[in-house]
Amino acid sequence: MKAGIHPGYHEVTVSCACGNTFKTRSTRKGDIRLEICSNCHPFFTGKQKLIDTAGRVERFQKRYGRKPTEQAAAVSEAAS
Repeated sequence: MKAGIHPGYHEVTVSCACGNTFKTRSTRKGDIRLEICSNCHPFFTGKQKLIDTAGRVERFQKRYGRKPTEQAAAVSEAAS
C-alpha cells in the first residue's frame, strides 16, 4: 500500500441504546452509537412476526395455485 493515501483504521467502540457494546475497527474516528443492534432487533431476536397485510400470498395462490379440479385429478391419478 502507498503511504499517506489511505485513511486511518482505528479501533472504535460501538454502543447501542439497549446497552450492548462491542469493539470493532473503522475509518471513523471516535465511538459509534446505534439505536438498534443485532441483540435488540426483532428480526434477530425472533420476536418479529411476518404479517401478510396486503393479501399477496392469497393473490398468488388465486392466480397461480392449483385449481380444485386439477388437485382432485392429481390425487386420483396418484391413488391408481
